[in-house]
Amino acid sequence: MATPPRTPAPAPDPDPARTRPHRVVVLALDGVIPFELGIAQRIFGRARGSADEPLYTVTTCGAVAPGPVATNADFAILVEHGPEALGEADTVVVPASYEIGSAFEDGTLPGDIASAFAHIRPGTRLVSICTGSFVLAAAGLLDGRPATTHWSSADHFQRLYPRVRVDPHVLFVDDGDVLTSAGVAAGIDLCLHIVRRDHGTAVANEVARGTLVPPFRDGGQAQYIARPLPEPRQAGTGAARAWALARLHEPITLRDMAEREAMSVRTFTRRFREEAGISLGQWLVHQRVERARQLLESTDLSIDRIARDAGFGTAQSLRAHLQAVLGVAPTAYRRTFRVNGGATEDARDTTAGNGSGATARTGVRTGTTPGGR
Repeated sequence: MATPPRTPAPAPDPDPARTRPHRVVVLALDGVIPFELGIAQRIFGRARGSADEPLYTVTTCGAVAPGPVATNADFAILVEHGPEALGEADTVVVPASYEIGSAFEDGTLPGDIASAFAHIRPGTRLVSICTGSFVLAAAGLLDGRPATTHWSSADHFQRLYPRVRVDPHVLFVDDGDVLTSAGVAAGIDLCLHIVRRDHGTAVANEVARGTLVPPFRDGGQAQYIARPLPEPRQAGTGAARAWALARLHEPITLRDMAEREAMSVRTFTRRFREEAGISLGQWLVHQRVERARQLLESTDLSIDRIARDAGFGTAQSLRAHLQAVLGVAPTAYRRTFRVNGGATEDARDTTAGNGSGATARTGVRTGTTPGGR
């Protein structure tokens, strides 16, 4: 008698971590600064996938129990989750607080925060905003790592935690599974960077567009700009920057930009740095890297063509700049952010960078999986 055909075994369930939104848990400590507390919800909460599905869930918890948490403003917030929520997190965010006690005073972690941190699973990605870095450092999580904090607290931070490699100048540091940012708006920059790292430039740019913030400020940009705005009735450099962005594929000189604003080169140079916080050369490199990232993610163009369209001229120049800024080669970047992309690219790109490098100023590491240590 013929053997009846076997019923095929059911396909295994997909990895739940790949099918559910990434879980972000924000730890609200007494004395929390409301602006910093709201950054994670505002940025991660707006990130949507191609089918308009949420890419993250954001939960706020207290260090001890659900209930009111004091802020540094004239109001408290009501937190509906206790520290147990930290045990469900893929990413934990620690915003700045003015009441972190011994973490700011003598380098030890307060008992209630230590108890809360005990819920965090190994492999959870950790993020601090502003002086939230003191909490991570007190927990020993920044020992031997590059990190940053608000420039006004950086000297104290370094004295209190000498094993941390503090960079007081940058907006944020990405060290793979632990990321730290400077104060206030730098927390927005860092969260957008995380969205970009997790889901690519297009998603991050859409979040930035909906939030009305710049889509990209490099982590290595200086925290403190002595004169961030031009004097009243002085001409700015915005029109020249818009002109340059429309022709990044062309050679652009300082004189070209100055002529767009009818300024001398000397005056334009001074005004540009006042407004952008960096030199024109640095700004052009950042914009061209961003353009190259978009093309790597969204097109099948060759590395040579992307190098020309982004204004780097040659594939060798593109590789060098992408390696310097992101610590990764073009093909490796494309492979990370675009499925089936770059199959015909120059094989040399796969060896030019392996995603484990770090820039001297930003500490940016790529190639790590979200939430992976």
